[in-house]
Amino acid sequence: MQFNASCLKYRHTMKLTFITLCLTFIGQSAFAQQWLSYAMLENGDTINRVDSKKMKQGVWLARVAELRGEPGYEEEGTYRDDKKEGIWRRFNPQGDMLAIEQYKRGFRDGKQMYFTMMGELLREESWRSVDPENPYDTIDVPDLNNPMLTLSKVIKHEAAEVKHGPWKYFDPTTGMLMRTENYISGQKEKPGMSGQASTPTSADAEKKKPKPSAVEEWEKKNAGKKKVAVRDGRTGG
Repeated sequence: MQFNASCLKYRHTMKLTFITLCLTFIGQSAFAQQWLSYAMLENGDTINRVDSKKMKQGVWLARVAELRGEPGYEEEGTYRDDKKEGIWRRFNPQGDMLAIEQYKRGFRDGKQMYFTMMGELLREESWRSVDPENPYDTIDVPDLNNPMLTLSKVIKHEAAEVKHGPWKYFDPTTGMLMRTENYISGQKEKPGMSGQASTPTSADAEKKKPKPSAVEEWEKKNAGKKKVAVRDGRTGG
């Protein structure tokens, strides 16, 4: 059954929730036999599906409870064979967006965006997931004997994801870019090398940076939407 992707974009008080209406056991239908468990929306679409191999598949909405003083949160995105894939969004319990992350093979890959509860961009990170079949990479490093030259060096990534690309830090009160760090395959570039942050102009400091377009578009599309209840369905053991 096709899931409407727009369901991913409701706020905490307006978006999909995990209010369980009833626990339904479905006996002989072919659909039920396909999934060990799932949740069903009011319109009949299914989410939170677990297949016969006990792997998460498709669209998921998850709630993480508060733990050891760390606040709880909700997140929504897609699983492929029990691994996060594509765009995931995270919200605090009040429904404010905290992060937009991108995943590949279950690990962060590409640009990650983190926000304050007021929707202001706080930080941008760049990551690259490592192919487990080929964890090696080639990077250029300075020649110790001649600082004007570089040498190619083959490295093996020990982690499944590495910092790769610019990391930008913003002042949440002004929206001004404070600093930029640049990483190449997990290694931070030294000062004076390419990728260092440019100095913001005085005009930038005088005006507050507008909300990122991704946040504005999400808020516009989901303004005034109601909660959608879901019910669980389980088959098998």
